[in-house]
Amino acid sequence: MAVVRTMRTIADVLERLGDIPADRIRLDPRPGTATAADAFNVERREGKLCEVIDGVLVEKPMGYYESRIAVILGRYLDEFLERNDLGILTGEDGPLNVDPDQMRYPDLAFFSWDKFPNRILPRDPILDHVPDLAVEVLSASNTAREMERKRREYFGGGARLVWEVEPDDRLIRVYSGVDPYTTRRDGDTLDGGTVLPGFSLPVTTLFDRAGRRA
Repeated sequence: MAVVRTMRTIADVLERLGDIPADRIRLDPRPGTATAADAFNVERREGKLCEVIDGVLVEKPMGYYESRIAVILGRYLDEFLERNDLGILTGEDGPLNVDPDQMRYPDLAFFSWDKFPNRILPRDPILDHVPDLAVEVLSASNTAREMERKRREYFGGGARLVWEVEPDDRLIRVYSGVDPYTTRRDGDTLDGGTVLPGFSLPVTTLFDRAGRRA
């Protein structure tokens, strides 16, 4: 695991991780030295998910409402995959290595069968594959730079599609690359493109099913 030596101050850490709020950064173990084992220890002790980014434990923010949206969207995706046997879907607590030193927890991830020879799934708890489709349901503490970095990692590893869901604005940004995207709002239909051909879901259906917050 490569230690990032340029992170000499907390400001360095915050800048490198995309200006995320400081209260999401764990100082034990020391930033630059954390591993997946450390993240799993936090999950066992406290029930909190931490991503490992440049050797830093970063708490994954997700409130109940974001989780609800992920569950609902996941149900529609999994029902589609039951009818169209294209691959597998994992949820918000399914870790994956987007790089040997970067462990992420996308809220949903679709992996085509092409990634698994003979359709045999690995036993290791962390998938060493970047998904064909990664879904991130944004929380209030997610920053634009943080999400841009995630997209760079996903697409750099071979992802073909990233959906970023904005609960408060009831919209979904559909990325075909790090920067280019189209927006799906109420009245639009979310589709799977060439990654999940035939999948479609009215955006209004997703957010109405999730319910309105005060």
